[in-house]
Amino acid sequence: MPDQRVKNWQSLSGDGAFDVVVVGGGVNGIGTYRELALQGLRVLLVERGDFASGCSAAPSRMIHGGLRYLENGEFDLVRESLQERDALLVNAPHFVHPLPTVIPVTSLFSGLFNAAASFLGLSRKPAPRGAVPIKLGLSLYDWVSRKRRLMPRHSFQGRRATRRDWPELMQEARGTATYHDAWIGFPERLCIEMLQDVARVAPGCVALNYCEIAAETGGFSVTCQRSGQTAEIRPRLIVNATGAWLDETVAQLGGTAPRMVEGTKGSHLILDHPELFAALKGNMVFFENDDGRVCIVFPFHDRVLAGSTDIRVARTGRVRCEPEETDYILGALAKVFPGLNIDASQIVFSYSGIRPLPQSDQDFTGRISRGHDFRKLEGRVPQLCMIGGKWTTFRAFAQQTADAALGELRHGRRVDTLDLAIGGGAKFEGREVQILQELCKVQNLSHARAGHLLQRYGSHAPKVAIACGREDRPLAAGTLYSEGEILHLIRSEFVETLSDLALRRTDLAISGVLSMQIIEALAALMAQETGLSPDLITAQKQDLIAELSTYHGVTAATLERRNTERNAQCA
Repeated sequence: MPDQRVKNWQSLSGDGAFDVVVVGGGVNGIGTYRELALQGLRVLLVERGDFASGCSAAPSRMIHGGLRYLENGEFDLVRESLQERDALLVNAPHFVHPLPTVIPVTSLFSGLFNAAASFLGLSRKPAPRGAVPIKLGLSLYDWVSRKRRLMPRHSFQGRRATRRDWPELMQEARGTATYHDAWIGFPERLCIEMLQDVARVAPGCVALNYCEIAAETGGFSVTCQRSGQTAEIRPRLIVNATGAWLDETVAQLGGTAPRMVEGTKGSHLILDHPELFAALKGNMVFFENDDGRVCIVFPFHDRVLAGSTDIRVARTGRVRCEPEETDYILGALAKVFPGLNIDASQIVFSYSGIRPLPQSDQDFTGRISRGHDFRKLEGRVPQLCMIGGKWTTFRAFAQQTADAALGELRHGRRVDTLDLAIGGGAKFEGREVQILQELCKVQNLSHARAGHLLQRYGSHAPKVAIACGREDRPLAAGTLYSEGEILHLIRSEFVETLSDLALRRTDLAISGVLSMQIIEALAALMAQETGLSPDLITAQKQDLIAELSTYHGVTAATLERRNTERNAQCA
C-alpha cells in the first residue's frame, strides 16, 4: 500500500468521527468535499473506483455556458454556467482555455417556430436552426454574460467570407456565426489538484479511492478494496454524489426514495487527422446532425475530438462507444467536412459515459434539463442527494450542496470558492514564459519537456521537475513523460493501478501515444515504487489492456503496432 494511502487509512482508522461523508469521487463529489473541508469541517470522501473515473472522465472536454439551453428557457442555468466557465478560466488557466466556436448557417429562418415552441414549454424535436434563431440565441448569450465579460461578442460571416476562411466546410453553409466558450485539457487532473489542495489546507480530512461504504446495524463501515481492511465511521451527515448510481447508493446506505436520476449515454472519438486538425484552425465547429442532435468537433491538444451521442440507457453501468455510434459521429463529420477523408482507421481512442440527468418524461433526450438540484432524505444520518449537474457547473453545485450541509450542521461558511485558484492555476496567469524559462535554465530541461510540464502542472511545474530529480529520464520512445515524473505521480496522486496512470493521471491513453512498450515501462515503475508482486503487476497489465480494448477501442494488436511505429519514427 503506498505511503499516501497508508497515512489516509491510518487517519480514518484512528478516528472514525466525521462531520460529513461524501460518497462518490467524481467532479461533483470532489467539489463538495473541497467546499466543506475549506469551511473547517472534518470530511471523508469515499470512492469505490478511482477518482474521476466515471462520468467525470467522459465529458466533451468543453467548459461552456450551454447555448442550446436557452431554447429550453433555462436562463438561470445558462447564467450560472457562464459564471462558472469564466471562473474556471481565471482559477484554472493552466487547464481551461478559450475556444472560438463556429456554427455553420444553412438557412435564414429554419427552426424559428420549433425554438419558440420549445421555449414555451411545448415538447418538440428541434429543426435545423437558421440565421435568425442563431442570432437571437447568441445575442441572449452575450447579454447574459455582459456583467463579467471575458470573451469577445459573437459575430457573423457571409457566404464569401465563409468560403474564404472555411474552404473545407460543406457547400450548404450560407455563412457562419462565431462565439466563444472554453475547453479543458485535463479534467481528471483538475479533480486530483482539488484533492491535493484539500490535503494541504485541511489535513484532518481524508480522501480514499477504491473503497466502499456500507450501512451497518450501529452505523457505517468503509472497506478498502486493495487491502480488505475495514473501519467503522460515524458521520453526522452524508452527501450522496454518485451521479448515475445515486439511486442504487441510496438503497446501499439504507435509505428509500422514488427514483431521482436517469441516464443518457454520450460517446466521443479522438482522431489522429492532421488535415481535419488544420481545417479547424483552432476553432470548434458546433453543428446539428440530421436528427437534431448537436455535434461538436475541435482540436484537442494535437488530436481532434468529435462527438457526441445522446442515448437513453435503462441500466447504469460501464459503457463504451458502440460501432453504430462511431458510424454516427463519423457520418456527421463527413457531412460537415465532405472533402476530407474521415474514417475509423484514424480513431486512436474512444470513450463513453452516462450523464446523470434528473428523471424526465421528455421524448427527445436533448430536451432533458442539464440543471442540478439536491434532495434531503431523513434518517438516522440525514442524506443529501446530488441530482443532475454537468462538468462546467460543478463548483456552483458543490457550493449549493455544501451550504445545505452547513445549515444542517449549524456551521457558518468561512471561504467563498468562486475566485479561489485550483492547484497549478495559482499565480499562473501571465507567468507562463517566466516558468518556462525557469524550467529550461534552472532545471536544464529542453523547451519541449518544459512545455510538457507547464501544460500539465501549471505553476507547480518547477516543483514537479525538482521531484523528478535524477530519474528524469525518458519513459519510452514517442512521449515526453519521464520515469521520475511517473514515480512522482505514484507517490503523490492517489495512484493504485496502472489504469489510474495511463487513463487519468496522464494523457498517454487518450492521446493515442500509449503502446505496449510504454505499458511495460509504467509497470516496471509501479513495481519499483509500490513493491507489488510480479503476479499482481502482471494482473494489472492484463486489466489495463482488457480495459483499453473493451471500453476505448484500443486492442492489444494496436498497442503492439504502436511499438513498431514509434521505434521507426525515433530511428
